[in-house]
Amino acid sequence: MRAPFDETTGLNSLDLPGRPEETRVVVAMSGGVDSSVTAALLKEQGYDVVGVTMQLYDHGVAVQKKGACCAGQDIQDARAVSARIGIPHYVLDYEERFRAAVMEDFAESYAAGETPIPCVRCNERVKFRDLLEMARDLGAAALATGHYIASRAGNGKRELLRPRDHDRDQSYFLFTTTQEQLDFLRFPLGDLTKQETRAMAQRMGLVVADKPDSQDICFVPTGRYTNIIDRMRPGSGGEGDIVHLDGRVLGRHKGIIHYTIGQRRGLGLGASEPDAQPLFVVKLDAPRKRVVVGPKSALLTHRLTLKDVNWLGDDPLSALQDGFELLVRIRSTAAPVPARLIVDMNGLVDVELTGGEEGIAPGQACVFYSVDGERVLGGGFIAKAHLDLADEVNISLSQVVAS
Repeated sequence: MRAPFDETTGLNSLDLPGRPEETRVVVAMSGGVDSSVTAALLKEQGYDVVGVTMQLYDHGVAVQKKGACCAGQDIQDARAVSARIGIPHYVLDYEERFRAAVMEDFAESYAAGETPIPCVRCNERVKFRDLLEMARDLGAAALATGHYIASRAGNGKRELLRPRDHDRDQSYFLFTTTQEQLDFLRFPLGDLTKQETRAMAQRMGLVVADKPDSQDICFVPTGRYTNIIDRMRPGSGGEGDIVHLDGRVLGRHKGIIHYTIGQRRGLGLGASEPDAQPLFVVKLDAPRKRVVVGPKSALLTHRLTLKDVNWLGDDPLSALQDGFELLVRIRSTAAPVPARLIVDMNGLVDVELTGGEEGIAPGQACVFYSVDGERVLGGGFIAKAHLDLADEVNISLSQVVAS
């Protein structure tokens, strides 16, 4: 770890001017081990640390559920850690903001046949917008979080980087971070592994040292997201047809919200499914309430169209009309793969995947990385996956997969 203050440059370990004791830092404390160590580490280095925890919802069962994020017990844990390390701690009631900005979007996207990523929206619309502004109001020089990602001063601005511990890399969930936000944010765990973080928590005597990592979507503690969607979007789970790519109606379903692109099991087709050809969900046609199925070969795509693109590269996005070589990540657990970014004259952004990918769903993220795989260059949400439809499949485009 860097020394708290560099006498030569006049910068502290957060790349901010002034000594740590003269620098106020607000730490977003979720009640987990990572954000707790972030707060404790900065306090050890002498910073004027203020801990804040967002109250995002109140689910009875979630309060006691192990592995759930943002539950009632998390607030108590954050409060206990703050008392242990001797910093002020505040709980912010963001329930209404969270519902409007994250939960409503989640329900709307699923009902539209997409696969949303609520953690991305939470970072984008709550943590790095509302919480960041609150930190400024408190006179902070930075907002620090316990994310496993890094940043550094680059070409006249801060650059976003993958962390040292690639197994814990959270860049997939932070691609919407704008340049203005990035200049104010700090990620002290970027150079640590998870094991080192837990060892620090043990050394510091933090009550959360052995606390399990959160696994669930925080507002779906039971894992049954369809219950949330049914409640927030009544009627979105209506029945419809299961249709083959060749136009045949193979059966009925109880709502497209129960299906995902690439799904193989649980289609309920029985004898309607040809024995020699396993079928997969290749498209969810929400307007017509149809689940479209086909062979595995029909899941492959080499081209994506993106929406809501955030760009953190050095050159303007509009300057990339001739194409730009980079790496992209389509799933949070996958390694970045070679691709080419194409921007047309109207600002429409497409991605050409060199090796192709299977089972890509609208609503997922496509995150951009430099060719060496280390710098995060932004990303976008997938609006459309242009399927490479296999020659041997008889496809009725006008009837089945027309947008």
